[in-house]
Amino acid sequence: MLEISATGDRPLDEVWERYVHPALWSTWAPQIRRVTCADDVIVAGSRGVVHGPLVVRVPFEVESVDHEDRSWTWRAGVGPLGVRMDHGVEETADGVRAWARIHLPAAVALPYGPVAWLALRRLVGAQAQ
Repeated sequence: MLEISATGDRPLDEVWERYVHPALWSTWAPQIRRVTCADDVIVAGSRGVVHGPLVVRVPFEVESVDHEDRSWTWRAGVGPLGVRMDHGVEETADGVRAWARIHLPAAVALPYGPVAWLALRRLVGAQAQ
């Protein structure tokens, strides 16, 4: 498993809203062009398609959402090419931290790490250092 996180100064509630509204994913995740999903806010059982660059289309299903804990889990992809990912948001002494856990061996997930890290930085409003 690979865990990636970023901390920024965007308000906690705003970060959570940007995380649970699929229509907003493309505003902070550069690898996402748009998302097709019938639900405005994800719930357990939400299904859709993430549209990436070129002709990349990745189906997904949300497995769980905990609004109180501000965490959610989904499975993106199909069959053996699918991946389970956990996401969450929390307040820390340094600001708001968004995290993602990619349930693949770290060596397999590693190439996606920099893209995921950039997306999380944009999600939380992290400033360039």
